[in-house]
Amino acid sequence: MDSLWKCFPNPLQVVKFLVLVSAVVCVIGRVECRKSRILEGSSDVFEYSAISCRGHSASIEEFGGVGDGRTLNTKAFQEAVNQLSQYASEGGAQLYVPAGKWLTGSFNLTSHFTLYLHKDAVLLASQDIGSWPVVDPLPSYGHGRDAAGGRYISLLFGTNLTDVVITGDNGTIDGQGALWWQQFHKKKLKFTRPYLIEIMHSDTVQISNLTLVNSPSWNVHPVYSSNIIIQGITIIAPITSPNTDGINPDSCTNTRIEDSYIVSGDDCIAVKSGWDEYGISYGMPTKQLLIRRLTCISPYSAAIALGSEMSGGIQDVRAQDIVAINTESGVRIKTAVGRGGFVKDIYVKGMKLQTMKWVFWMTGNYGSHADNHYDPHALPAIQGINYRDVVADDVKMAARLEGISGDPFTGICIANVTIGMAQKAKKYPWTCADVEGIASGVVPTPCASLPDQGPEKVGMCDFPQENLEIENVELRSCSYQIRY
Repeated sequence: MDSLWKCFPNPLQVVKFLVLVSAVVCVIGRVECRKSRILEGSSDVFEYSAISCRGHSASIEEFGGVGDGRTLNTKAFQEAVNQLSQYASEGGAQLYVPAGKWLTGSFNLTSHFTLYLHKDAVLLASQDIGSWPVVDPLPSYGHGRDAAGGRYISLLFGTNLTDVVITGDNGTIDGQGALWWQQFHKKKLKFTRPYLIEIMHSDTVQISNLTLVNSPSWNVHPVYSSNIIIQGITIIAPITSPNTDGINPDSCTNTRIEDSYIVSGDDCIAVKSGWDEYGISYGMPTKQLLIRRLTCISPYSAAIALGSEMSGGIQDVRAQDIVAINTESGVRIKTAVGRGGFVKDIYVKGMKLQTMKWVFWMTGNYGSHADNHYDPHALPAIQGINYRDVVADDVKMAARLEGISGDPFTGICIANVTIGMAQKAKKYPWTCADVEGIASGVVPTPCASLPDQGPEKVGMCDFPQENLEIENVELRSCSYQIRY
């Protein structure tokens, strides 16, 4: 150190030299000193809530990322994730994406990892279809949804992971889906379109405080996973865009979806568990699902859909405080002969609906099949469906409830529901076939297969009293400082 003072009599020169040496060491050692990286200039402090805070942090710029909207950053993102994975046993690591437009193809996430997007950061999905890797169909589907065979991997993808956080200060992920939608309509795609975020076979997952726009297909798809929190998500797609479902929990256990706003060309929330014989064989239900404080706009689909791919079963779904505007239906159950599986113990409480085609819709005739090998004797069981405390206005038809002949939908309970009909409403507000249940305090009066139990029963159809495990999970307050 004494020799440094002899070489640089000015103290500021010594500081600059030490900073330069630190920068060189960081370049040589890559990740090892990123957490303490100090450069001249300003700094940003950002705070957020997460299931886990991280012991290490790095910026995508440190891996050569360029946020100019033109430079492809796929290799930079994947290298960053791979390098940061070495900290998994030390509290994990966080990858910070600063303001800018970051063009990228698909990249894989890792365990004990946080991806954080600055409020002015935009991940732009590459439109080079030929560069997207293709993966096998999901085993519980056995078939691509857009075409037979494989599917393009999702933009953000992870499998067999633990403790993963994808979050930000409302940063944006833009799927640039128009090209994909055009190719889909022209039937030119050889494989199924990618999703924006897909997490498979994983445990303890958080996706929060992001804006997702123009997904090629589904936006958020947790599948074969458990202990999932999805909150503070804004999803926007053109209302005519094909299959741009918002959030699709699929064969998942213990999931919490809350405080989200979705404008979509398809269902805002679509609950799934596999398709026909493939879903029956895989046998992994979606259960213990909480949906609350959701706002939805989807003129051609549902605020919440159960199915149609539900062959592994759906059980114990609780939806509360749902707002839907200009949406085809409030709650829709979709199934068919050949699906097998079950949808049971469904609880919906507190819906405010405006301008709907149907408030409630159940159908046992949703005949889309993976292939011709489904079992025509595999009948779904739909039972224990509870709706209460619903107010709707400008509705063309209160409900369309159609079970399956010889396999009725049973245990339907509807209470304290007021539906204001539109000026050009259907002549008969309710249609019912092959359904059984009860009602109380419902206007207009339901069909005869839902006999009124009297005003004293208006409090029936209520939620279970005990919380789901995922409701009791509290997020931690995390804070990081990025220096420039």
